[in-house]
Amino acid sequence: MAQPPRRHTSAIERAESLFKSATTKPVEEAPKSGRTAVPVGKETVSVRLDRDVLAHFQEDGPGWQDRINAALRKAAGLS
Repeated sequence: MAQPPRRHTSAIERAESLFKSATTKPVEEAPKSGRTAVPVGKETVSVRLDRDVLAHFQEDGPGWQDRINAALRKAAGLS
């Protein structure tokens, strides 16, 4: 039977390989949904709203925070 060829790696090559693997940052995967956790340019705040106002924006389901933001932009003359 033929023996597999020996790998000719020196101690320096092995040390460099170990150093590189220890100092290289792993590649981070992009979020699967394509969205970041915190949208750029937005800030988390706490706002006290009347229950009926909150219920009005939540009636249409998910995205109610974006609808409140759009209404506030319109009221402030920003859009």
